[in-house]
Amino acid sequence: MFGLFSSKKSEDTTIPVKFLNTESGEKEVFEPLTKGKVKMYSCGPTVYDYVHIGNLRSFLMADLIKRVLIFNDYDVKHTMNFTDFGHLTDDGDAGEDKMMKGLKREGLPITLAAMRQLSDTYITAFKKDIEALNIIEPTTYSRASDYLQDQINLIKTLEQKGYTYETSDGLYFDISKFPTYGRLGKIDLDKIRDGARVEINKEKRHQADFAVWKKGLLGWESKWEKGFPGWHIECSAMAMATLGKQIDIHTGGEDLVHPHHNAEIAQSESATGKRFVHYWMHNAFITIDNTKIAKSLGNSITMRHLHDQGFSGEDYRYWLLQAHYRSPANFSFEALKAAKQALFRLKRHVYEEYGNVYTEADAGYIERFTAAINDDIDTPKALALMWEVTKDDSLSREVKSSTLKDMDGVLGLGLNEATDDAVRELGVVAPEELPEEIQTLLDEREAARIAHNWDRADAIREELNFKGYSLEDTPHGAKVTKN
Repeated sequence: MFGLFSSKKSEDTTIPVKFLNTESGEKEVFEPLTKGKVKMYSCGPTVYDYVHIGNLRSFLMADLIKRVLIFNDYDVKHTMNFTDFGHLTDDGDAGEDKMMKGLKREGLPITLAAMRQLSDTYITAFKKDIEALNIIEPTTYSRASDYLQDQINLIKTLEQKGYTYETSDGLYFDISKFPTYGRLGKIDLDKIRDGARVEINKEKRHQADFAVWKKGLLGWESKWEKGFPGWHIECSAMAMATLGKQIDIHTGGEDLVHPHHNAEIAQSESATGKRFVHYWMHNAFITIDNTKIAKSLGNSITMRHLHDQGFSGEDYRYWLLQAHYRSPANFSFEALKAAKQALFRLKRHVYEEYGNVYTEADAGYIERFTAAINDDIDTPKALALMWEVTKDDSLSREVKSSTLKDMDGVLGLGLNEATDDAVRELGVVAPEELPEEIQTLLDEREAARIAHNWDRADAIREELNFKGYSLEDTPHGAKVTKN
C-alpha cells in the first residue's frame, strides 16, 4: 500500500505544474483558487455492479493528479461520489436505469431499501479495487442518497431563477437560458437537434435539455411529484456541499464531457452566478481488441478477473502508467504479463539489490522526474527515468533506492513497503527460511560453480526446480524463489 511520500520542493520551485484543460483544449499552468490548497471533484461509479478495468483508469487519473499536487506541496481536498440510487433513466433521460438493472439481476425488490442494500455491496467491492491499485482514498466519499436535500435545494434555486420547465415526466433544465451550454468539448447543439431521428420526449424544448427531477412510482416526495433527482444534478449538489461553489479540478472519463459535465456547468453556474470549475480533466478509453469495454458488449474485465489470472492491482497500475492518461490504450493479457514482469524486476532492484534503504535521492534525476510529471502527468517518461536510474552505474545502491522511492511517491507502484512484506510478495526465500535439504543443494551448486563444473551446477539447478525452487544468479549471489 501507499507508503513514503516525499515532496520535491525545497528551494526549487521553478517547474510549474501544467494540466491539459478540456475546456480550453490547451495545457495550462495550474493556479489554484486559494494558494497552496486544491479542491478537486471526481465522478465516481454507479454502484450497481463491479467496475471494469476501463472504469478504473478514470480513478487512477484522479489519483495521479492528487499525487502530483501533493508532491508539489499542495494540500488537496478531494470528493468522489457514488451514484447509489436510480433516476429511472439512462444518461440521455430515457430507458432503464443501471440501479434498476442491478436490482432485477440480483432478484431484489424494487424499493429504496433494496437499492441501498445493492449499493452497499458494490461500494465495498469498489473500495477493495482501488486499494489493490494503491489509489489514495478521497477526503470525502459522497453517496447521492445522503445528499438528497442538497439536490432538491439546488433544483429549487434553478426553478426560482427561471431555468427550468415542467413536463408530464419531470422537471427539465432549459439550455436556451444558458447561452454557453456545450462549451466543454465544443458541442454543436444544432447537430444534436438535427441529428435526432426520434423525438424521445416530445415535451422537451430542445433535445439537449436535461432532467433535474424525474417523476416516477419509486423515489421521494417533492413539489414536482414523487421521483428522483436527475443524474446530472447530484454531482453539482455534492461538489458544492463538500467543496464550495467553485472548485479547482473536476475529473472523469472522456465519455462524461457530454452531456454530464456540460450539464453540471450549466446548472451550477446558473445557480451561483460563478465559474464552477477551473480545470476539467478527462482520460481516454481503454479498449480490448480495439473495442470499447462495456458490460453490454460482454467484454468487461474486473479486478477479480485479473486476480484470478495471477495479476495484482500494482501490475495493472504499471500497465496503465505506460500510456499517457489522455492516450487510448488497448488491453491484452500478454501486455499485462510484460508489465508484471517489469514491475517484478523493479521491485527486486529495490528490495534485494539496493537493500530497500532510504538516504537521499539524486537531485538531477528528481528534477527531470518533476519536469515529466508536472508536464500534464507524463507517466511514460517518468517510468523511463526509473529504469534509467537502475542502469546508472555512477549512483550508489543507496541513492538508487532513495531516488526510486521518491519517484514512487507519485507513481504508486509499491516501492515503499517494509522489506519483509515486499520480499515475501516477490517470493524470494531468505537463507534462514530454506529447508536444510535445499540449502545443502545450494552449497553443492556453489562449489560446482567455483570448480567450473557447469554440468553439475546445471543438474543441481534442475533438481532444485523439481523440488519447487527457482534460482537466479546475480552479482550478489544466487537468489532463491519458491515456485
